[in-house]
Amino acid sequence: MIDVEVIETSSLGDRSYLASDGEVAVVVDPQRDVDRVLALAGRLVVRISHVVETHVHNDYLSGGLELARLTGASYVMSADDDLQFDRTGVVDGDVLQVSPRMRLRVLATPGHTFNHLSYVLEGPDGSQGVFTGGSLLYGTTGRTDLLGDEHAETLARAQHASAHTLTKTLPDGAQVWPTHGFGSFCTASPASGDDSTLGQEREVNPVLRLARDAFVRETLSGLGAYPAYYAHMGTLNTAGPAPVDLRPPQPADPAELARRLQGGEWVIDLRCRKAYLDSHLAGTVSLGLDGPMATWLGWMVPHGAPITLLGDDPAQVARAQRELVRIGIDRVAAATGSPQELAADPGQLTDLPSASFADLAGELTGRRTSDLPPAEVVLDVRLDTEWNTSHVQGAVHVPLPDLPDRLDDVPDGAVWVHCGSGYRATAAASVLARAGRTVVVVDDNFGDVEAAGIPLTTTA
Repeated sequence: MIDVEVIETSSLGDRSYLASDGEVAVVVDPQRDVDRVLALAGRLVVRISHVVETHVHNDYLSGGLELARLTGASYVMSADDDLQFDRTGVVDGDVLQVSPRMRLRVLATPGHTFNHLSYVLEGPDGSQGVFTGGSLLYGTTGRTDLLGDEHAETLARAQHASAHTLTKTLPDGAQVWPTHGFGSFCTASPASGDDSTLGQEREVNPVLRLARDAFVRETLSGLGAYPAYYAHMGTLNTAGPAPVDLRPPQPADPAELARRLQGGEWVIDLRCRKAYLDSHLAGTVSLGLDGPMATWLGWMVPHGAPITLLGDDPAQVARAQRELVRIGIDRVAAATGSPQELAADPGQLTDLPSASFADLAGELTGRRTSDLPPAEVVLDVRLDTEWNTSHVQGAVHVPLPDLPDRLDDVPDGAVWVHCGSGYRATAAASVLARAGRTVVVVDDNFGDVEAAGIPLTTTA
């Protein structure tokens, strides 16, 4: 039996894999911080002989080139990809003999990209499963518009054909090991579950239940926005990402922090939002490590803009730095300590008021229950797909990633801002407060809106 280990990158919604026969291993779709992979191989006492990529990734920087260099492994990608480095090119039908007991059979599965590949893992007893990358995911498929809207329909048709190729080629009991689908914006629709087989997908996955044209219509109609930093990932992966550097970042003392804040630079507070609401340095932006910090930072902050990270301790900053190098943000400054320790003067310290949806209901009906600033504007910072499904009547909608460039679209007055849980609302409130607005954070779950008595509507 071949063992397959999962290397989770939950902050980006992705998985990498290490498959081994107890002596030799193959790594599939590694993230850029390959020390995790090397540590796992060391614990298992296995030699990495092959590193394979299912496709040129658009949502993270690959560590495949560096991992192959460090281990001497063969670096395997589609022969049809136009790359700026040497690799072992493979096409549909090729077989990689990893060891006498383990091999990978290459299947062309275009759809997520034009040259997308899947790898069937075969052992002494035949096919064990398939690494599907961004092709067949748990309950959905990879999105087909990342290479441009003009290609989305063509790729959606190819995605449908590829999924059916997998089910025709492999038994129902074959395991499915996707790279995307655990919160990644690379999915055509939200994925569900932690494991699956081709037989299970045949029962639940729209790509296998719908006729081609119906699948294409459903897929294209459900595609929402994706992070702005995706625009840079494919180009960098095609060129070959530089080796990762996780040395401690450039330090910033209180005086330097004050200078950066006065200059309008992006200074990111990594603490949880509760701590941020209680006390923070004025002008900082809340993106706590208890949420998908890298995704929202990479979406909001212009590519190449100076970034400074603030954390309680060096370990918090190191974790954030690791997440950011995965999306190509390599050079940051940092400072650690409490807001009181990081303030150049006490006047820098401030807080933000918070409320519940029950409090908002009181505001909207004239039954005020607090001394908070009045809800003159209700701002929803969720994404378009969330807003279209259901939203508060009379609310203003500006998705969080758009907010820094659309501050003028938020009407005058005190703003009560909400999202789906409170994480994005706190981030948005910090951006608004930085611009001088009066803000209240609705730190509550959107599922409680109706119970609070707030009327909802949908976008037809």
